[in-house]
Amino acid sequence: MRLQDKVCIVTGSANGIGLATARKFVSEGAVVILCDLDIDQVEAVKQELHAEGGRAEGFRVDVSDRASVDAMVSAVRQQYGRIDVLVNNAGITQDASLLKMEEAQFDAVISVNLKGTFNCTQAVAASMVEQGAGAIINTSSISGVYGNFGQTNYSASKAGVIGMTKTWARELGPKGVRVNAIIPGAVATDILKTVPEKILQQVESACWQRRIGQPQELANAYAFFASDEASYINGATLEVSGGVSA
Repeated sequence: MRLQDKVCIVTGSANGIGLATARKFVSEGAVVILCDLDIDQVEAVKQELHAEGGRAEGFRVDVSDRASVDAMVSAVRQQYGRIDVLVNNAGITQDASLLKMEEAQFDAVISVNLKGTFNCTQAVAASMVEQGAGAIINTSSISGVYGNFGQTNYSASKAGVIGMTKTWARELGPKGVRVNAIIPGAVATDILKTVPEKILQQVESACWQRRIGQPQELANAYAFFASDEASYINGATLEVSGGVSA
């Protein structure tokens, strides 16, 4: 198993890509720390994983609140003595065109997607540096590379994640900690449920595989970056979009 006994924190793991990633990590032998605002769903997932013989712990975490993040990291370190992997998956959207976007919408998305990634990474970095090993996988988006209509806030946050990934790879790489980023395309999660069918058809047409991605396909990429198979990969961005940019 590629992640045998590794202690792995996955934010936004109550559903969607985070949930698929948690399941994948457990199947690879990891101890998964489930983190999400929806603690009821976190507990349900934890019980499901336990019933399947997996190892998981659950925490209610608001990644935009540093005290919430620090409390979770402290509890994990106290219980397990180490943190091997962090997947910064938690994210939100609050779309509107530039002329209609409210300041609160901009601030909320930046607070979760960008500052939340910073909060979680800074909270675990000292532990990983002390160990001399660790893997941090951030979640960007094709919107952060190419922009997207109505997503000033989301695109800015995801572009910022790429910049932080490159910076942290330089800072932490010499200390044994790898930092990489996944760039998802459109994925079949709850976020897409509010998108009109006409728009979804356009999204599928823009992808050379002519379909929406599945959460499991992203989870596979996260598992690779988390594993020792990616031991010489640092500061990389991997687009998992079905070929949108091809």
